Amino acid sequence: MTVCSRRLLILALIASTAVASPGLVLAQSATAHPAQWPAAASLAAITDAKTEAFISELMKKMSLEEKVGQTIQGDIASMTPADLEKYPLGSILAGGNSAPGGDDRAPPKAWTDLVDAYRKQALAQRPGHTPIPILFGIDAVHGHNNIVGATIFPHNIGLGAMRDPALIRRIGEATAQEVAAAGGDWTFGPTVAVPRDDRWGRSYEGYAEDPEVVKSYSGPMTLGLQGELKPGKTLGAGHIAGSAKHFLADGGTDGGKDQGDAKIPESELVAIHAQGYPPSIDAGILTVMASFSSWNGQKITGNKTLITDVLKGRMGFQGFVVSDWNAHGQLPGCTNVSCPQAMNAGLDMYMAPDSWKGLYDNTLAQVKSGQIPMARLDDAVRRILRVKVKAGLFERVAPTTQGQFDRLGAADHRAIAREAVAKSLVLLKNDGVLPIKPGARVLVAGAADDIGKAAGGWTLTWQGTGNKNSDFPHGQSIWGGIDEAVKAAGGQAELAPDGAFKTKPDVAIVVFGEDPYAEFQGDVTNLGYQLGDKTDLALLKRLKAQGIPVVSVFLSGRPLWVNPEINASDAFVAAWLPGSEGGGVADVLIAGKDGKSRRDFQGKLGFSWPKRADQGPLNRGQPGYDPQFAYGYGLSYAKPAKVGTLPEDAGDVAAAGSVDRYFVAGRVPAPWTMDFVGAGSIKPIDAGAQENARQAAWTGQGMAAIHGPPVDLSRQTTGDMAVMVRYRIDTPPTGPVSMSIGCSDDASCGGTLDVTSLLKASEPGEWRSVKIKLSCFQAAGAKMNHVTAPFALGAKGAFAVSLTEVRLASNEGDAICPK
Repeated sequence: MTVCSRRLLILALIASTAVASPGLVLAQSATAHPAQWPAAASLAAITDAKTEAFISELMKKMSLEEKVGQTIQGDIASMTPADLEKYPLGSILAGGNSAPGGDDRAPPKAWTDLVDAYRKQALAQRPGHTPIPILFGIDAVHGHNNIVGATIFPHNIGLGAMRDPALIRRIGEATAQEVAAAGGDWTFGPTVAVPRDDRWGRSYEGYAEDPEVVKSYSGPMTLGLQGELKPGKTLGAGHIAGSAKHFLADGGTDGGKDQGDAKIPESELVAIHAQGYPPSIDAGILTVMASFSSWNGQKITGNKTLITDVLKGRMGFQGFVVSDWNAHGQLPGCTNVSCPQAMNAGLDMYMAPDSWKGLYDNTLAQVKSGQIPMARLDDAVRRILRVKVKAGLFERVAPTTQGQFDRLGAADHRAIAREAVAKSLVLLKNDGVLPIKPGARVLVAGAADDIGKAAGGWTLTWQGTGNKNSDFPHGQSIWGGIDEAVKAAGGQAELAPDGAFKTKPDVAIVVFGEDPYAEFQGDVTNLGYQLGDKTDLALLKRLKAQGIPVVSVFLSGRPLWVNPEINASDAFVAAWLPGSEGGGVADVLIAGKDGKSRRDFQGKLGFSWPKRADQGPLNRGQPGYDPQFAYGYGLSYAKPAKVGTLPEDAGDVAAAGSVDRYFVAGRVPAPWTMDFVGAGSIKPIDAGAQENARQAAWTGQGMAAIHGPPVDLSRQTTGDMAVMVRYRIDTPPTGPVSMSIGCSDDASCGGTLDVTSLLKASEPGEWRSVKIKLSCFQAAGAKMNHVTAPFALGAKGAFAVSLTEVRLASNEGDAICPK
């Protein structure tokens, strides 16, 4: 028996008392009744007789292989332009962590050069090949957030607070121009989700908890991205195809779980979650992205009544439906490389970033065998070609603004973003300290000079972590805007992140809030902010104790319970995730030389603000609705109101278990424990701080492991996440070393990787970090939906290693599979 097998059997005994909660019995059907759904009001001119005739003639020339290729999209991180010669895929994407040459900071020309290389290969003249242009897609969800120098607009949660559809259209236009300039044809937006549980890590991608805001925005954003469609005409210069997403009820999952299950009746599915789609379809949206999530136990990607009967039938959608990232692999009976069920349900294009090759081969065989009807394949191909014609890809190699790099971060785009920031701010409290008077001495503390934090997730990388101000060469931090405005009004501003000022100020502005996150990483179990570790509250109280009025500017992707922080502030502003134009904050907070406000607060809450941290689903109209600040709340200079002392009872927020953090800051968070089995030991050591590390030392065969009750890491695996380990080799290994992920059922459900070479190459005494993809462990046999040991390190012979951090992390292009 191997060390890993022995260890996993021991873990099985340890975890034998853990019992999974039984699943709920669903009372509702996952079959839709189309007559109950909204129908298209006036279909936009996506197609016409001439277009359909062109497509028919083109399809006569296409081989079966070329037709199948049109239905599959690969990612630039997993394929090269040369691959298109053998695999004639119809679309290429750059996922959240994909970039030219793996460089997240690649210059604009590197992007256009890369896109052109794929286009040229797709259009090359060679025997037996029908030249058809590719469609290049990218997640430009708050501006062209994938490229250094672009304008980063506020995330949707802030834009929803503006209640300004006309400005939304202008934001769409600016975004399209910047994507087109860098070579893109297609963005995966607008997001028309209606988040109903703010614990969902993607809440900030929704405009509001109420469909009224989403309905008012989805049409204008579609028109901004694509322009107004005209019969027989392609998209105009600087416009790109859009994709309404995620169809359907991604914001309504039980517990706010990403990729979870919306356990709701059809009436709620229609009244709440479907309302953003008809306006977008009426405006001519060219694509719709199907959701990872389920409705009453059935994955949307495989729900034929929703995709075919409702979306394409009742709603009259004429474009094509694309899946999310390998979402087809989650259907029962499917894998990432084989899923006829999805196409038969109505999916037209598989997003198969790293599974495209196997999926192509299997889909081709399934069409040949009749498992996928030829008529269904032809319908999918026709819809894809219809979009390519409308996008103008047959008339031009790329959008006509390609290479106009001066449109990236252009002054007029930044002005739009700055206006959006100012209009999105929601004033929760003001005891007369705002606007800040001219001539004031202002201390600016906290994260005011951190554009990356203000931009949040989906910024340059998927999770948006690690960004510096230099990554936003055209941007301005909140501090930069405040400093400029205070000086213009005759005052002085001092930046001191820790609040340690040189000269006592008249007022302090403290910027604080959530660190960047995206899906998976952003899911939380309650709405408390810094529960048990209120370092930001301590800063506010320290300044207040010195007699300094405090203005709090709170950065967050959702409303959070911050009653203690509000009580410790003289003014409190919900700034959401404002992006790269921090000057918009100063435009509202700092008065002009005449002492009058330069711009009043306009923002109104699109999400109800919690009274307690244990309030999960909190939406207006629900039974027992009891918010701290109701949907639509927002003070202003023109309409002030007194906010008294708020209750500081967080509610029932017992320590929550961590799904993605296993050893951090010297602690093993619940529900995990760390121990050593075999010849050796593990002990706490100091590594820059008191007992913030653990040293595992082997004298023979043994294993150090972190284990606990079962958790489901299948979503994180699909999302290409990785186990990140920060380590130091103290004694080089004298024998083989393995890293494992295991489960408690039996030894055969674990996955083990040989990391001997990796560790032997590490310099003893040097701290290093490594990320190993979850998919590597899955490929080695780990059952990722039932993990009880997210990290185990086994060795034979003398070996010692120190650890300071073990957690899940996004693959920012630097994760590996050990060989």
